[in-house]
Amino acid sequence: MLKEVIHGDIGESYVKAVHSSGLKIYILEKPQYNSCYAIFGTKYGSIDTMFSVDGETTEVPEGIAHFLEHKLFESEDGDAFTKYAQTGAYANAFTSFDKTCYLFSCSNLFYENLEILLNFVQSPYFTKETVEKEQGIIGQEIRMYDDSPAWRVMFNMLLAMYKNHPVRIDIAGTCESIAKIDADLLYKCYNTFYNPSNMFLCIAGNVETEKILKMVETSIKVNQPLQIERIKPQEPQEVLKREVSQNLAVAQPMFCYGYKLPYSKMPTVKDRVCIQLLLEVIAGDCSPLYKNLMDSALINDDFSFEHFCGDGYNAVIFEGDSIDPKEVAKQIDMEINRLKTDGINKKLFSAIRSGLYGGAIRSFNSVESIVMQFVDSAMNDTCLFDELKYLKSITVEDVLKRLSLFDNEKTVLSVINPLSED
Repeated sequence: MLKEVIHGDIGESYVKAVHSSGLKIYILEKPQYNSCYAIFGTKYGSIDTMFSVDGETTEVPEGIAHFLEHKLFESEDGDAFTKYAQTGAYANAFTSFDKTCYLFSCSNLFYENLEILLNFVQSPYFTKETVEKEQGIIGQEIRMYDDSPAWRVMFNMLLAMYKNHPVRIDIAGTCESIAKIDADLLYKCYNTFYNPSNMFLCIAGNVETEKILKMVETSIKVNQPLQIERIKPQEPQEVLKREVSQNLAVAQPMFCYGYKLPYSKMPTVKDRVCIQLLLEVIAGDCSPLYKNLMDSALINDDFSFEHFCGDGYNAVIFEGDSIDPKEVAKQIDMEINRLKTDGINKKLFSAIRSGLYGGAIRSFNSVESIVMQFVDSAMNDTCLFDELKYLKSITVEDVLKRLSLFDNEKTVLSVINPLSED
């Protein structure tokens, strides 16, 4: 097993190892901590609906990655959740647009819990009967999210922003798409994307690296690495629709206001840090825009923003509650245009960068935060300390360059309005 120790300049270091199967392993020991956190994941998410292996192209129903996540907890010898209940660990899983992760956290019996994790994720068990049962369960979940204002405001925006890219589709799929899933399709997707060469194991806490690596050596099933080609449809730069709205049970309007950014390749760590800094300059707690919106009662403490990017998609999103979402969107546009003309206040930039740097250092006090950063490193083949490095070195000029990515004509405003009283 190849292994290296990577040191940061904040007194932290971690081990990155690569198993003979291609599995990437990241471990940061925190011997003074009581807790441990682990994720066993795969680079397989809801957008991977068409792929090719050895020249054979397969198109699968929307929602199958999420469906597969649900099914893996079941096995012939019982449910993984039942086993975790016996050890006292917290266990969960999630599917996103580009990955599926299985996790647990615990304060004791770490190695017993790790053994459960490694075993059930590598032991698929699907039958016609269990698949049909799960279709009913996930169908209820889909209908529940259809009525969720926070979920719908986001996905309505993505449906209006992207014409062809599968990021526009709900992660769980639709009731119609999951009805097409069967055991054979699940095994095909599992055997493709749950190959260890496409997977990662990320751990932080009161653990021993060598003991973990020995467990991995005896537990990981070595398969021939696969070259997976993910096939994505051509996506235009323009948005499909500028505005979209829906009426649901909310007290006041909710909104998502998104800028569709150009995409030629996955943004680098430096790109993402620059966008993160830029968003804080535009609408962070210290920004003039945030103060004006709060003073005008146009937003409340629920206001937030994010850089939303992945394979084939790139956007920034502002969201929250507002009595006048169109006015909020208008003021965001105006502030971005002002920054393009006037530049960024260097004193404000310095304060924001220092705040983000401090927050990044504090994140190393949380084993969960460390593991989630490991996941990002595994997905993008980056170093855990890259963000800190760029937060120290990025200049105002670096951030200003990213302003050109923001085009007021490539925006979408999604609003959830209260139900009519009629």
